[in-house]
Amino acid sequence: MSTLRLPYSQLSPDAYKGLLATKNALAASSLGLPLIELVYLRISQINGCAFCLEMHAKALRQGGMAQGKLDSLAGWRISGHFSEAERAALAWAESLTEVARTNAPDEVFEPLKAHFDDAQISDLAFAISLMNAFNRLAIGMRQ
Repeated sequence: MSTLRLPYSQLSPDAYKGLLATKNALAASSLGLPLIELVYLRISQINGCAFCLEMHAKALRQGGMAQGKLDSLAGWRISGHFSEAERAALAWAESLTEVARTNAPDEVFEPLKAHFDDAQISDLAFAISLMNAFNRLAIGMRQ
């Protein structure tokens, strides 16, 4: 375990409070907390954020998500544990997390429309952006 480089939440309290306000707003989204937490966990897997991996896996387990589903998250494309809506959200999460490589193509965006309304797609984009921000803070500052 690394030593915290800088106490970023204390050094930049207003910015950190803004991230927490966004997190709280998303928790009330009609997407539902289980889907948001699943997306958070997948993003944290991609980014390799150990702190966030533990936090989101624990939240999903406490929320009743089956361990088998959590265990197969990295292989969601071939796992039978995920709904079509979850697959669309996870594909979008991966695409935005790796946006420099993917450029968020239409073929990943369009399937979202079959499962989510515009506000939910917007919330999902905010959730993906937020988790990437939190991952970068936690990894960069060695939380």
